Amino acid sequence: MLVDYHVHVVAHGEYHYREEWLNQYLDRAQQRGVQAIGLIEHDQFREKIDWKLIEASKRPDLHIAAGLEIDFVPGREESIKRMIDQLPLDFVMGSVHFIDDWAFDHPDHRAGFDALDIDQVYSDYYVLIDKLVKSRLFDIIGHLDLIKIWGHRPHKKDSLQHVQPILHSIKASPMVIEINSAGLRKPVQEMYPCRQIIEKMFQLGLPVTMGSDAHHPDQVAEGLADVSRTLWSIGYRKVIAFKGRESYPLPLAL
Repeated sequence: MLVDYHVHVVAHGEYHYREEWLNQYLDRAQQRGVQAIGLIEHDQFREKIDWKLIEASKRPDLHIAAGLEIDFVPGREESIKRMIDQLPLDFVMGSVHFIDDWAFDHPDHRAGFDALDIDQVYSDYYVLIDKLVKSRLFDIIGHLDLIKIWGHRPHKKDSLQHVQPILHSIKASPMVIEINSAGLRKPVQEMYPCRQIIEKMFQLGLPVTMGSDAHHPDQVAEGLADVSRTLWSIGYRKVIAFKGRESYPLPLAL
């Protein structure tokens, strides 16, 4: 079973919820064997979401869930909680796209890496990820090692050394980790997180879901066959979906 729990219908605000446009996403999902889809917008575009249209969009053999991807910024916890409480969400994903005011994963700001110590960048990023996890605000943590997007790697500690303490924090929470295929189409050419981290996750018994991070119908489920094969080879046999902020397992099959 393919699960795509990271699908942006409005992308970065340039598209709108219309029945015909939404159906292009749902059609592509079913054509590619997706049986559970999570429609998730960035929180700054939440006013564009048509909750009634999502609720009315029933498809045989396709579980449809509505979510929100929220940028975690320290000090924003109370406003995030209020936002979540006001919306009819099936799941909430937390992610980190900013270190201070630096949008490190945006192409326009990629050069920011050139003037910085990469080990410090990794350390700063994972401090934020750790705070995200400990906030207990989210159901899913998105693209866990996104900081590698442009191919920069730490020198003093590898990614697993940065992540391992955080995985133990996740173990003590109800959070699910997204295995995100978007890195396969980025310069790093590697899913988020990398196989080494996923192997450690499996050893710790941490639950997973999958996402393509699609920002257009053509990207729905892109790379998820690779994700499924990787998860299966490591030992995973189920993935997680959500309804009304409650998780439930679905079988993973090749």
